Amino acid sequence: MASITFKNNPVTLIGTEVKVGDKAPDFTVLANDMSAVTLDSSKGKVRLFSVIPSIDTGVCDAQTRRFNEEAAKLDNVQILTVSVDLPFAQRRWCAASGIDNVITVSDHKDLSFGKAYGVAIEELRLLARAIFVVDSTDTVTYVEYVSEASNHPDYEKAIEAAKQAK
Repeated sequence: MASITFKNNPVTLIGTEVKVGDKAPDFTVLANDMSAVTLDSSKGKVRLFSVIPSIDTGVCDAQTRRFNEEAAKLDNVQILTVSVDLPFAQRRWCAASGIDNVITVSDHKDLSFGKAYGVAIEELRLLARAIFVVDSTDTVTYVEYVSEASNHPDYEKAIEAAKQAK
């Protein structure tokens, strides 16, 4: 498993670490309208999963805003921001922040995404910061587990990976 810290304290990740070349694991999360979202919900598109601990924190806010800006420039790429925030809180935050190009989804119900992608933090019931790019054939083409949850991911590498994926 990836070695992650949260505010410089080691944490335990639950689930299976995902690697480039793996078949993307399926999951079930909730959209802001409480409908189910799975890997198949965006079948045929390139997906960039931007995984964050909580939308109401500084780095998570900045990460979501950055990918929202980039989403408008990317063809056939769907960007999903995944956190354990409740769908209602995600919807409120997106409305207040003018976020309309990324899709926020909640893994609060059963940590389905977190466990499938190895980012569920056992001690905190939050998700570790990570980026996954999945191509249109459901193959993982890019993975970044951010080693310290309060740090930013490598935006440029993730965006380039999404552009290169088919």
